[in-house]
Amino acid sequence: MKIDVLTLFPNMYNNFLSESIIKRAIEEKKVVVNIHNIRDYTVYNNSQVDDYPYGGGSGMVLMCDPIFRAIDELKSEDSIVIMMTPSGKLFKQKMAYELSSYKHLIILCGHYEGFDERIKSIVDIQLSIGDYVLTGGEIPSMVVMDSIIRLLDGVINNNSLVTESFNDNLLDYPNYTKPYEYRGMQVPEVLLSGHHQNIEKFRNDERIRLTKENRPDLLEVKDE
Repeated sequence: MKIDVLTLFPNMYNNFLSESIIKRAIEEKKVVVNIHNIRDYTVYNNSQVDDYPYGGGSGMVLMCDPIFRAIDELKSEDSIVIMMTPSGKLFKQKMAYELSSYKHLIILCGHYEGFDERIKSIVDIQLSIGDYVLTGGEIPSMVVMDSIIRLLDGVINNNSLVTESFNDNLLDYPNYTKPYEYRGMQVPEVLLSGHHQNIEKFRNDERIRLTKENRPDLLEVKDE
């Protein structure tokens, strides 16, 4: 997979790309990630990429031309263009799986008061990571990339992915490790039994219990 990110703040990605699983996926050539400064595509003086909104109002709006130029240069027949915006569709695990099947993602990060509306004409998907507003699309884009890259073949053991939270609309089961007892809290005996069928039942029951307690809305969700 190849991912191109368009941003006004490319340095925000330095640590994200150089640590942990993402770093290893890049080194093992499971994914190629390129970070592009939107200002590199402007023809305006002083690297201008934004201007005051027509009709008045506070803040600045990202202009059409630099972003159209960037997309024109980066896009191919295999590309899908994603806009990170609070007004986008809520990003969920099912969408992460869907996006992980694409060969090329172009992720557009907004800032200031958002995008000139006409930019949406060249966007395939508008995404939001939650019902709140951040200072820009950079952190949301990292969330989306992290959730997608970890699903690519060979990045993480496939067995680890099967029982993760949100698969089958259930949260993950609780895990324990040594010591057996800590500050009066003990590991459930069933996990020490070696009886795999009982362990599987316990974990499935726990997934249902935790989902009911913490995210009952997931049990009401139908496949979208």
